[in-house]
Amino acid sequence: MSIHQANLRVDSLVLYKGHPARVLSLGDKIEIALDKGETKRVRLKDIDLLHPGPLRGLHELTLAAGDFAEAWELLEGGTTRLRELAELIHGDFTPAAAWAAWGLVAEGLWFSGTPEEIHARPRAEVEADQAQRQAREHAARDWDAFLARLAASQPLPEDAERLAEVERLAWGRSEHSRILKALGIEETPEKAHRALIQFGYWAPEHNPHPARQALPERDPDLPVGDLPDEDRLDLTHLPAYAIDDEGNQDPDDALSLDGDRLWVHVADVAALVPPDGDLDREARSRGANQYLPERMVNMLPPAITARLGLGLLEVSPALSFGFGCDAQGEVVDVSVQRTWVRVRRLSYEAAEGRLDEAPFAGMRGLVERFRRRRQANDAAGIELPEVSLRVRNGEVIIRPLARLESRALVMDAMLMAGEAVAVLCRDRGIPIPYATQAPPDKIEQPLDLAGMYAYRRRFKPSRLVGEPGPHFGLGLPLYTRATSPLRRYSDLLVHQQLRAWLRGEDPIDAKTLVARVGEAETAGAAVRRAERLSNQHWKLVWLRAHPEWWGEAVVVDREERRHVLLLPALALETRARLQGEPALNTRLHVSPREVDLVDLDCRFRIRD
Repeated sequence: MSIHQANLRVDSLVLYKGHPARVLSLGDKIEIALDKGETKRVRLKDIDLLHPGPLRGLHELTLAAGDFAEAWELLEGGTTRLRELAELIHGDFTPAAAWAAWGLVAEGLWFSGTPEEIHARPRAEVEADQAQRQAREHAARDWDAFLARLAASQPLPEDAERLAEVERLAWGRSEHSRILKALGIEETPEKAHRALIQFGYWAPEHNPHPARQALPERDPDLPVGDLPDEDRLDLTHLPAYAIDDEGNQDPDDALSLDGDRLWVHVADVAALVPPDGDLDREARSRGANQYLPERMVNMLPPAITARLGLGLLEVSPALSFGFGCDAQGEVVDVSVQRTWVRVRRLSYEAAEGRLDEAPFAGMRGLVERFRRRRQANDAAGIELPEVSLRVRNGEVIIRPLARLESRALVMDAMLMAGEAVAVLCRDRGIPIPYATQAPPDKIEQPLDLAGMYAYRRRFKPSRLVGEPGPHFGLGLPLYTRATSPLRRYSDLLVHQQLRAWLRGEDPIDAKTLVARVGEAETAGAAVRRAERLSNQHWKLVWLRAHPEWWGEAVVVDREERRHVLLLPALALETRARLQGEPALNTRLHVSPREVDLVDLDCRFRIRD
């Protein structure tokens, strides 16, 4: 006869799902009372008898803890029953003593088993479990203290390792965070970003976008070899000028004039970066330099720029493109040479005041013929506002870029070089990536700001392909990018192909070239997205720091319930709900009302 059948009676103490219960009645099913006054009918097999009773109420189970250590030492390694254990600890077998003794068994540290067979665990197991439990208790206390610090926005330096989990989510590199889940915060990158700011771990102006695109944070650290021993044409007698923005750190192109022949000199990066070496593969994986307002991250080691940047040394090695421009604006008589050049650096502003002097006046004559030809081919003439955006010592500096003729001169000279190289490579069968662009569905040239905004939105993306084709936006029948090998991998690839041809060697084949371009373009797209989002971020940081600012906004488009505004002074695009239906190109005065750096959004107040 089982213990249940032999001893179970009304008012017995039983165990039901880990809780004490008092038997109220017996039958096919047993009625029990639980500790919260609830009654339940259960099967015999669902309960364990702890004491036959009588137990008048569960309130009788209160009992001061007895000395179980002596009982455990006496029984260590052996077995007993609940009755004997209760009597050893409490000197009597009552429902309260039985329940207290069973609590020790349920705890599982000193004893384990069932009411009919209780094991007194060996000392080694007890001590090992004690150590584990203490460690868990310490970890739980530490975890609670950590969460309390976050709630108080007072993280400690040692919390960084834990908060890396939230950072990974904020960067889009994971989908879950135990920390956010514990705090009841939705597990999304945006919520993680906002939480890190609320915790006081990220500053409100922290820019997460480069990391969110999984971009490298540092320049490559790879060895750089020596220039190869090869013949170079000495062009140091020609004054050469690297014209760029003030503070430019990677000057990789320069101009000089030789009679009616224009030379575009480009840093000879491929001389130090041969195809498919460590440097080449690293540059390909990065795609392009990162030009962020707060820093620049190079695709190649800075030592290459230090050695090859035009104007950084007295004499520089270059890959130079020479060509003329006929009366119709066609690029003619193209040559490519390895050269030595002596370059002087100028800012656009400094060059602007010298455009009527030699050699700049002669350069202007050549590029103006070329420009007229492009314009006749419906080259896009979009003049949307642009700004220079920099972060220096935590200060955001925004400076509108003036429309300078010197800037247009350099741009057209670089386009001439791109077309010249594309023509040469096409005619000689040298595989290179050609930049192409299909025309938009509508091609009317815009006259006002809203028209230019709409025109740009209709543009189709340019593509790098293995076959020559027209580039609508530039107004050119074929074109390649060849003047920024320090900055873009596709330009470097063109240089590698040209140098192979100059040496009389076989360039890489078209299939391999297209695959390498595809890899670099994938990385470059991430760079461009990070740059765009970073620029938006820092413009909003500036607005957040200047709540008193008032500026002009122009209505450039309409959406379903909102209008698109362009702020020329900041080159910032935003959306707002406006009263009435203001016409396109309506000019408003706006001031920042609420800036949300996490959502990259700003709401403006509008002055009539």
